[in-house]
Amino acid sequence: MKRFAIVVGLLALVSSGAPAQDMRSFTDDIGRVVDIPADPQRIVSLHDQSITIPLLELGVVPVGSHGRTTEDGTPYIRSARMLTGADFDNSDIAFMGNFPADIEAVAAAEPDLIITVDAQSEILDQLETIAPTIVLDNAARAEYGLYSTLADLTGTQRQLEMLEARYRHQIAEITALVDTADVTVNVIQGSGGELAVWHSYFNLGRVLRDAGFAFPRIVDAIPEDESARWSGEVLPQLDADFVFVTYPAEIGYTPADAIAQLEDIVPGFCDFLHACRTNQMVVIPRDQASSWSYYALGQMAYAIISQISGRDFEPMVP
Repeated sequence: MKRFAIVVGLLALVSSGAPAQDMRSFTDDIGRVVDIPADPQRIVSLHDQSITIPLLELGVVPVGSHGRTTEDGTPYIRSARMLTGADFDNSDIAFMGNFPADIEAVAAAEPDLIITVDAQSEILDQLETIAPTIVLDNAARAEYGLYSTLADLTGTQRQLEMLEARYRHQIAEITALVDTADVTVNVIQGSGGELAVWHSYFNLGRVLRDAGFAFPRIVDAIPEDESARWSGEVLPQLDADFVFVTYPAEIGYTPADAIAQLEDIVPGFCDFLHACRTNQMVVIPRDQASSWSYYALGQMAYAIISQISGRDFEPMVP
């Protein structure tokens, strides 16, 4: 920790001569009242998917970000290149490590605001010595609630309004083309030998629900923001006119892997699934389907339109 102390000391000397910033109080999601810059210019984000990607979509480029590493040690911002085009190797965003973050890297980025998540709580005291630090909880803010908080923190409310307007238009396009109330849908995922199902499967689930599609009763019974896991015997109850199946493309999986997972859970599963028998099962990348991103919402809206609108399909008999 000696090197960390030296870095923090140097930053204190540098900042002592800097003009004072206007500050304001902010209550974060673990109940701390923190004085933060009214107009932060050098933000360090310590969660890639839930903080960095929303910041980028709001037009704010953080000076540093939490990230992941490939097997050969190359750092990357999960899903960011796919959703925003930005990553560590083509932007000015510095890699801050994973969990826990690299304290020395955070200090070297000279942030005026650190936005983190509870998973970094073990180093929270150290982060606070570098810059004002707030903890945000994506789950507590209900899906896209984090965007409004980040927009408020960064003064990018107009950008958020445009993102919301675009999404509302995409939903309106679906409902203009599809009689959604008369079409049943579901999203399933093979996981650890079981069928994993969410009440609303992240981005894909939000688009399907906002557009007014119907879901199987067993899925509607799952509490909002929660998921359930079942053995293969439940598969017929998860059937629908259209069933979406996801796979993690970003780490090299393919549609064939998603099919193989279902086959391992229920051998000959296609015989028990109307959507599969009628070629109405849609296999799509999980990263876009599950990322909290307005761009990904648009991708899901387009996928739904392309698969369902203007198509003669065979409805499932109740």
